Amino acid sequence: MERSIERVPTWALPYMANGDATGLKDKEIKMIDNLLRNRCIELVCPIADSVQGGMPPYYTKDPLFGKATEVEDCIVFYNI
Repeated sequence: MERSIERVPTWALPYMANGDATGLKDKEIKMIDNLLRNRCIELVCPIADSVQGGMPPYYTKDPLFGKATEVEDCIVFYNI
């Protein structure tokens, strides 16, 4: 498994990390599912939840996917 730190949109994080699709539209769920499948993402872990500590969400023009938005740094595990 490979891992890296990625900027995950905060609106998608509950679904990507916990499977909670509350508040997401069907097209958003489909977009996330496609991303997870196409990039072979196995696990998304917010750094703020880890032992290392983390920083609060911030705005970026370059998230893991989608348009510019508020993101949270996460450790992403890839099954490569």
